[in-house]
Amino acid sequence: MLIVVVAIGLGTLLVSAFGGSGTPVQRAAPSSASRLLPAGPPQPEIVARLGALHLQLPVSQSRVTAVGYQGGTVGALALAPLGTQVNQGLLKRMVHTIFGGSTGRPRWYQLPGGEGPSSSAIDVGAAPGTDVYSPVDGIIVSIDDVVLNGRAYGSRIDIQPSGAPSLVVTISHVRVDPLLAVGSPVTSAGSRLGSVVDFAKAEHQALSRYTNDSGNHVVVEIHRSATLSLN
Repeated sequence: MLIVVVAIGLGTLLVSAFGGSGTPVQRAAPSSASRLLPAGPPQPEIVARLGALHLQLPVSQSRVTAVGYQGGTVGALALAPLGTQVNQGLLKRMVHTIFGGSTGRPRWYQLPGGEGPSSSAIDVGAAPGTDVYSPVDGIIVSIDDVVLNGRAYGSRIDIQPSGAPSLVVTISHVRVDPLLAVGSPVTSAGSRLGSVVDFAKAEHQALSRYTNDSGNHVVVEIHRSATLSLN
């Protein structure tokens, strides 16, 4: 009987080693096909404020790689970020723990650089080609190319918000939708402006420190509207 038991055990071992087993091998499931399709508009989510003006997330939540704030262009106004700063210092964390502060979504990073106040530009990270939607309700008042070293890298879109006509919301690093034109009305998180442009070859992007890619993103700023002079 001992010989029989050993023989059975040896046979089982040989079958397992060279013949496989009856249990199917578990393979990693392929990526969902939905990840390869346009994500569509984002769910309504306010990411920043300037007084009574609210900025909605311009990219679908499923496509956002990271959110950061840095100094904007000349004249950009300081925004009040919502959510939680991920890379805040120890002292700031202690103050928020003791006295409270903004917490929850979205999680964002403070980035270096820029000319305006440190929170005057919001960078919403997403891969090139990702759809970009209007962050506010309003009217398109200007569409201009963004030119670096003599080469155009997408466009800048200026929107006059319906509830704050003295301000202009600027969205850049965008390849404009061909159907968009000056005078077009837009709605927040509902009107497609275009898609994210690949800026990796134009400049180093600070957001790349917190993403798994080159840090491409769409930029949103708020400026005071230019005063029109009548001749």
